[in-house]
Amino acid sequence: MTEAEADSVVPVPAQTTSAPALRIAGLRKSFGEKIAVEHLDLTVPSGSFYGLVGPNGAGKTTTLSMATGLLRPDAGTIEILGTDVWRENVKAKSLVGVLSDGVALFDRLTGEQLVTYHGLLHGMDRETVAQRTADLLDLLDLREAGGTLVVDYSAGMTKKIALASALVHAPRLLVLDEPFESVDPVSAANIRDLLAGYVRGGGTVIVSSHSMDLVQRMCDHVAIIGSGRLLAAGTTDEVRAGSTLEDRFVELVGGRHTGEGPSWLHTS
Repeated sequence: MTEAEADSVVPVPAQTTSAPALRIAGLRKSFGEKIAVEHLDLTVPSGSFYGLVGPNGAGKTTTLSMATGLLRPDAGTIEILGTDVWRENVKAKSLVGVLSDGVALFDRLTGEQLVTYHGLLHGMDRETVAQRTADLLDLLDLREAGGTLVVDYSAGMTKKIALASALVHAPRLLVLDEPFESVDPVSAANIRDLLAGYVRGGGTVIVSSHSMDLVQRMCDHVAIIGSGRLLAAGTTDEVRAGSTLEDRFVELVGGRHTGEGPSWLHTS
């Protein structure tokens, strides 16, 4: 699939505004005595392809869950394109498409039914939903599996049908938590083309990933989170500061162990 082909079928977001796609201020969340996110501030420019990276347990998923209205914060404010997520929850959710890592789908529906359901849930007419569902199934190589129950999908197919469901209503902001996990290389390339076309069409993408190389190649902005705090944010070139994003990440987060390991691991 070429970039031009991706552009031709991706639902185009509505006209953008000058407001940031996402603005987070003073965000805090704890679970008992465990502080997951601590006074986090983050601004994601509209029209950007924004990477969010951090080690396991850094607070990435918790941050994204609060940012998209799935988890209520203990403190702080969140705005999507100028709309307060918790004061105008319904409006804010209409502006965003979400692919959450590990969240259960209605897997007793077929793939086609699941995407259709999401479109109708957003108030779209059936004709538009049907056309967009067909486009997305073709784009994500799920046409033959459209009539199969989602419960019978592989992990990679499940990721792709969840992405189609997040895209069908042409959201202004797309938030993806580990979208490439378990996805084969060809499908991953197609998804990258799709997302690039979506950004060129006026949308904003936030992607959380453990693949530093992928984020460096794909994203024009990036934020590094560690222990629930923002460690660095800006354009990808600014954050990596002349190094690779992986090296910069390790430098900021810490925890790298050097050395050859114990002698019993050496076979000669």
